[in-house]
Amino acid sequence: MNENLFASFIAPTILGLPAAVLIILFPPLLIPTSKYLINNRLITTQQWLIKLTSKQMMAMHNTKGRTWSLMLVSLIIFIATTNLLGLLPHSFTPTTQLSMNLAMAIPLWAGAVIMGFRSKIKNALAHFLPQGTPTSLIPMLVIIETISLLIQPMALAVRLTANITAGHLLMHLIGSATLAMSTINLPSTLIIFTILILLTILEIAVALIQAYVFTLLVSLYLHDNT
Repeated sequence: MNENLFASFIAPTILGLPAAVLIILFPPLLIPTSKYLINNRLITTQQWLIKLTSKQMMAMHNTKGRTWSLMLVSLIIFIATTNLLGLLPHSFTPTTQLSMNLAMAIPLWAGAVIMGFRSKIKNALAHFLPQGTPTSLIPMLVIIETISLLIQPMALAVRLTANITAGHLLMHLIGSATLAMSTINLPSTLIIFTILILLTILEIAVALIQAYVFTLLVSLYLHDNT
């Protein structure tokens, strides 16, 4: 195949205009809502999953941290639906773009850190210098802790980008191998196609797990600062 391996990661355009914004706004339209007093099974299951996820993430937070519950639940739903839609053929996954993941990670991380400095400035500053540190190591530890704090949003974004991109590349390579082997050896094609199906199931799980991990880490950063 002459298709570029990274062609699926190029941001699409419509009439020369970037279509990433429309793609980002599309997943919320797939979340069903109900206008009736009695919900159907789909709405009931959706609400049960949201309550379960929210309860698990908010269990460790105090009253101030729980004010972020709506934002965190919206975040995990957005990332999960975006990752799942990216598994469809000829689709685009915004979470493979490091710039977008940084745009999600930096404001959330900065909001949590600023909240920590405003409400518990002594505890926030204490993280930079553990108790009992030898005097000679104080400058080095302050620098190390500062770097580890500043690298947190980058680690969030890179983790999500790397996991989603790696899975998409592997599916692309195995799919190309299946298509190439279909005219050469049928038994080998069936084996490779079975591997592709199993990998697709794995990628569905990875899409959901990475959404949960991203949101959980933001929740942990919030817990450390509230």
